[in-house]
Amino acid sequence: MKTAAVDRPAKHELSPAAAGSGATSHGAAAEGSQKVRLLVFTSLYPNAARPRHGVFVEERLRHLVDSGRIAATVVAPVPWFPFRSPMFGAYATFASVPAKEERYGITILHPRFPVIPKLGMSITPFLMVRALLPVCRKLMAEGADFDLIDAHYFYPDGVAATRLGAAMGKPVVITARGTDVTWIPRYRRPRRQIQWAAQRAAAVVTVSQALKDKVAALGVNPDRIAVLRNGVDLDRFAPRDRIAIRAKLGLQGPVWLTVGNLVELKGVHLVIEALARVPDATLLIAGNGPEEHKLRGLVGRLGLGTRVRFLGVIPHAELCDYYNAADAMVLASSREGMPNVVLEAMACGTPVVATPVGGTPELITTDEAGQLMRERSPEALVSAWNKLRAAKPDRVATRRFAERLGWQPVIESQCALYARVLATHTGGAATGSAS
Repeated sequence: MKTAAVDRPAKHELSPAAAGSGATSHGAAAEGSQKVRLLVFTSLYPNAARPRHGVFVEERLRHLVDSGRIAATVVAPVPWFPFRSPMFGAYATFASVPAKEERYGITILHPRFPVIPKLGMSITPFLMVRALLPVCRKLMAEGADFDLIDAHYFYPDGVAATRLGAAMGKPVVITARGTDVTWIPRYRRPRRQIQWAAQRAAAVVTVSQALKDKVAALGVNPDRIAVLRNGVDLDRFAPRDRIAIRAKLGLQGPVWLTVGNLVELKGVHLVIEALARVPDATLLIAGNGPEEHKLRGLVGRLGLGTRVRFLGVIPHAELCDYYNAADAMVLASSREGMPNVVLEAMACGTPVVATPVGGTPELITTDEAGQLMRERSPEALVSAWNKLRAAKPDRVATRRFAERLGWQPVIESQCALYARVLATHTGGAATGSAS
């Protein structure tokens, strides 16, 4: 199946087709108008200790600020932990995050909040609010006031942001990004809190139509949900000298590339198993994570040691070379929101082979974009790869397809959304409780 059935974009939506035209039904903010001041609230944001964590949130904000119409301060809380010793694993990383830093000229605060093991999922929003309300009030008292709270990831961040907004009389915009509305609502108490926050937010945003459907299934009026997909930096990710790059990397023959955390849901084990069925291909794996040892073992058992390269974490600025070197970007995830790696690969002229999950089918709609697997299995991956090879998409055409998916129309629609929220905000805040 090459395309997904997507309803006609509802009011305030930005579909990939609309993005391609470079037009928006909302219009740009008036020139010379005062900047909208955002307090961006999210635990998904890069920091000095985890520079790739939540980079998709930073990318959107960076382009919003670069538009000249947005000013922002980021509050990106991290769990409190007292020790930095590597023996404590991921928890030690939390301790290494600085209290304050600056990236791309944007100030980022990393206040701490307590996390209680086993009870954490149900009460984390309340712990966040208790710890962070004084931080937000201090910002306002020191003159760093803001017009609205822009929260990313519904739970716990969006729930906490809604409570903070109510306490400070600020409207809240919540963006759903994936597992926050596809997985977490399986738990009763978080589900109730997500529903509570969605009803009280000034606006709800999803990065794909598929996620909009998930939020609507929670009982939220679809007319209140805007689809604003991720964009891609068409200057940073672009075709380069492919022959020279492949020579530098010592690559010959067909090359597959996977990019992401090495966790089970990303399906890298399926990609390795598929590779064993395609004797002339090489696989590049960019990323690290808890599955790496198991994946290396699988490579050894299948005798693929000479055809698989574990690259580790590649800095975002250097990924373009690897996209250019690959014949296909392969994504075998069990769930996704709107994967940036798909956009980045296509912007470099590289088609994608991917599972038909989340927002991915909304991107891969032509042979130039790539091929969707019929199911999540090594056999389906090989079949999709063979279809891609037979179609022989031109890399120039793939790049041209991606040029419909740049940031500019997304930013126009996002700014228009903020303007509508502020125009209707009366200074009051909804109250209520969620249990």
